[in-house]
Amino acid sequence: MNTKVLISVAAASLIALTACGTNPSNAQIGTATGAVLGGVAGSAISGGSTLGTVGGAAAGALIGNEVGKKR
Repeated sequence: MNTKVLISVAAASLIALTACGTNPSNAQIGTATGAVLGGVAGSAISGGSTLGTVGGAAAGALIGNEVGKKR
């Protein structure tokens, strides 16, 4: 399980680094943060299944995007 979490965090970090050319908006920061936290939570809740991790990341990204827009 730790390997999947590490891979998820590494992938999210690489995606976040691609946007470093400009200052990220609050919505972008919320999306990235939500995806990482959602992926970790989804992995933990589903017992490490890939579907749970991806689903959690997607849900977290959507929620994080909406929260970031309101700031």
